[in-house]
Amino acid sequence: MKLGLHIADFTWPGGAPRIGSVLADVASAADEAGFDRISVMDHLWQIFGTPEGEMLEAYTALGFIAAHTQRAKLFTLVTGVVYRSPGLLAKAVTTLDVLSGGRAMLGIGAAWNEEESKGLDLFFPSTAERFERLEEALQICLQMFHGDETRYQGKHYQLDRLLNSPLPLTRPHPPILIGGGGEKKTLRFVAKYADACNLFNSPDLPHKLDVLRQHCEAEGRDYNAIEKTVTTSLDPGEDGENVETLVADLTRLAGHGITVASGMVRGLADLKKLEILRDDVIPAIEAL
Repeated sequence: MKLGLHIADFTWPGGAPRIGSVLADVASAADEAGFDRISVMDHLWQIFGTPEGEMLEAYTALGFIAAHTQRAKLFTLVTGVVYRSPGLLAKAVTTLDVLSGGRAMLGIGAAWNEEESKGLDLFFPSTAERFERLEEALQICLQMFHGDETRYQGKHYQLDRLLNSPLPLTRPHPPILIGGGGEKKTLRFVAKYADACNLFNSPDLPHKLDVLRQHCEAEGRDYNAIEKTVTTSLDPGEDGENVETLVADLTRLAGHGITVASGMVRGLADLKKLEILRDDVIPAIEAL
């Protein structure tokens, strides 16, 4: 099993003037500690605490993180499909992949934050339409990642020429991760289009994986070829008091076939908890 660091809260000591320097230190420390991937939310308002909390635009932040890391994969957990046109999204992920030396992933989902969208006049259609757009966006991104410039004519998106130069460095394409556990559409899209799913560490996790397996059978897809990831708590405690419990929970997740656990770590700014995870958790789960 591997760990992913999810950076979602930028309210750190020193306020806005120090966000850049703290983020650079956190990303570099996580990279050196052995975290397999680093992710950020694709939100423009803070969803933890109050909306007024510090929040950064996702792809700008990932580009900054890329410059301060060497090995960790970089992605959003996850991009709201209606926040950007698919052509622009494919270009953003491609740019991140090229500039990071082939470390980008596309994390994507159907979006949910209506309050944020209305507040900033972001396009936010019905749930049914968002899922229709999600499928079309997946098709467009895959086409652009592979260098197929053929015109795309969909129900919601019409693109005359899917030019994407340079192409991503990652071959055959940056891995696609779809977030969410919707059983009728989301997990079916995982089986049909994605390289990875992201689910929550909840009691229904085994059931969600069974549903994914059924969709894979229906799509003729190898279930084992899809990476199973979860969002969970990675807090080891102020002085490591939660390490044993954390390792036990990660071991349980590995037993379900989960290979990557991503999560927030409170109190990142002083780096102490990252050091505990580096020394006491990552070595304990590497063989899982």
